[in-house]
Order: sequence, then structure tokens, then C-alpha cells
Amino acid sequence: MSDKVNPIQTLTDDIGVESSAAIKMGNTETPEKHKQVYKYASLVVLTVQNALLILVMRYVRTRPGDMFLSTSAVVMTEVFKVGCSLMLILLQEGGVMAMLHQIYYNIIKQPLDCLKVCIPSIIYTVQNNLLYVAVSNLDAATFQVTYQLKILTTAIFSVILLHKHLSRLQWTSLVILIMGVSIIQLTHENTEKSHGVATEQRPFVGFVAVIISCIMSGFAGVYFEKILKGTPQSVWIRNVQLGTFGSVVGFITMGIKDRAQVAQHGMFSGYDGVVWFVICLQSFGGLMVAVVVKYADNILKGFATSAAIILSCIASIYFFAFTPSLMFIIGTSFVITAVYMYSKFAPTVPYTVNKI
Repeated sequence: MSDKVNPIQTLTDDIGVESSAAIKMGNTETPEKHKQVYKYASLVVLTVQNALLILVMRYVRTRPGDMFLSTSAVVMTEVFKVGCSLMLILLQEGGVMAMLHQIYYNIIKQPLDCLKVCIPSIIYTVQNNLLYVAVSNLDAATFQVTYQLKILTTAIFSVILLHKHLSRLQWTSLVILIMGVSIIQLTHENTEKSHGVATEQRPFVGFVAVIISCIMSGFAGVYFEKILKGTPQSVWIRNVQLGTFGSVVGFITMGIKDRAQVAQHGMFSGYDGVVWFVICLQSFGGLMVAVVVKYADNILKGFATSAAIILSCIASIYFFAFTPSLMFIIGTSFVITAVYMYSKFAPTVPYTVNKI
């Protein structure tokens, strides 16, 4: 469980993954050669992570048998995210006491600063719940393509909140993106009928969930980027704060929505190895991407996203009996082109971020 005008991606210089460590261990390869290896390895990692998350989520939400609670999965995702971030802080600081000092100084002693992440934390938690709704009602290929609308929402909020400049070709790519998603949605009703799944499908509900998720993702991502660039705390400290608030909000959401089911069957009813795998993918995915994209450029990230869309479509044909129509292929081609264009023609003009 996996995604960008991404705040984590824009701040990966904070991550202490340097090729000099390999040299100290006796590796004679040059740092430049290491970076090339990491760069192309990141292409594979990003592509697989982006595609696999959606495919496995779709599988666990449409297979026969007892269904797990999506609200519970969201809570566990946030808990795992906190644990993983703490481990990374521990490795970065080199000891438990140093890690505890960072937590005490940056979190406990600065409660007002922690409140800054409340807004994106709440939004991310709601968004993650909506993603389960969307992937439960849309096939993996359609979901993967439609979810690229988050590029549009992120771009709009970046212009509004961060005063970011987009090139003309980037604006053109956003128009192409809208056209591609529109074509796919206009033909989706016919393609959905050929699917054989164990749960009821409501494509319109899934589409609305995706749209709301994209809007939330765009706003929360840009807002979080503004927080990160306006304060000295590391991305891992911020992820601890996000995950902690997210866990609390997730528990409240689960109590409101699924209180009776939790009381009767327990929080982990319907869980198995595949469900835990989805939770790990979703919680570790973003942190993993934060590390690997240190060595990737915008073009590579755009290519990875495009490749993930293609993989999702091919896998959906073989594993979910998905039959793409000609219009779906045309719409998907539009989206892939738009993703690549948006990444390739990003302007190099720097922009400043005011502190919150």
C-alpha cells in the first residue's frame, strides 16, 4: 500500500542515504555510478509499488468470503507508518536516546507546531477511507487512470497556495489529462458489465470517491509541502506526527462507522496475509518512495507512473477479466501522455514558500 508534486519527494535531500557509506564498506565504485544504479532501480520500485498497491487492494475488496473493515485497515496503516518513521529516525540518529531527544524536542516540547499537521492528517485519513470505497467499486485499471486527476488538483493548489509557476505545456498536459479521464468515464458503464466480482459494484459511487480523494490529495499534499518547507523539522518527524494524528482520527472514524461490527466480530475480523500485505504496501509505500526518488528526476517519476498505469491495465485483463474498449485505450493513452508531459516540461524557476 503506495504516488507527484509530492511534499515527500520535494524534500528528499533530508534523507541520509549517501553512496559514501558504501565506499566506507570497501566498495570501490564511484558515487556517480552508484547514483545511476539507484536511479534506474527507483524506476522499477516506483512502477511496481504504484501498480501492485491498486491491484492487491482491488483483489481484497472484491474476493468472496468475510470482508475486513476498511476503517480498521486505515488505522493500522497509520500505526505502521509511525513505526516505520520511528525506525528511520533511529537509523538516522544512530541511537535510541538520540531518537528520543528528537521526538521530545520536536514533538512534545512543541505542541502548537504539532497542531499544524492536524489538517493534512485528518484529510489524509478521510482520503484513505475513500480510496477503499473507490477501489471497491471501480476496476483497478479505471481507478488507476482516473486517480491521476490528483495531478490536476495538486497543480491547482500549488499555484494557489505556493504560487508555483507552470509552463504552458504543463497546462496543456492538464487539459489532455481531463480529456482522457472524461473519455474513460463516458465508456466505463459498458466495460464494467463484463466483470465478475463477488461484491456489488457501484461505478458512480466509486467515481465520486476518486474525485473527492483527488481533491483532498491535492490540497493536503500542497499544504503539507508548505509546512515542511516552512519549518526545520525533518520529513520523518512530520510523518510521525501525521501518523499519530491519523491513527486517532482513524479510530474515531471506525467507532462511528463500524462500532457494531467491531463490538461483534473484533477489529481484525476478515484479516489474512493478503490484507496485512496491503496495509504494509500502503504504509511503507510512501516512505519507500521518499527514499528512492532521491536519485530520480521528474521525467523518470512520470515514466514510472505511466508504466504503472500500463501494468495495471494488463494485469486487470488477466486477473480481473477486464475487457478494455477502444475508447478506454484512447483515454488511457491521453492520460499517459499527460503524465509524461507534466513531468518532462516542469519549469526550473524556483519558488518560495512562506512560513505558516
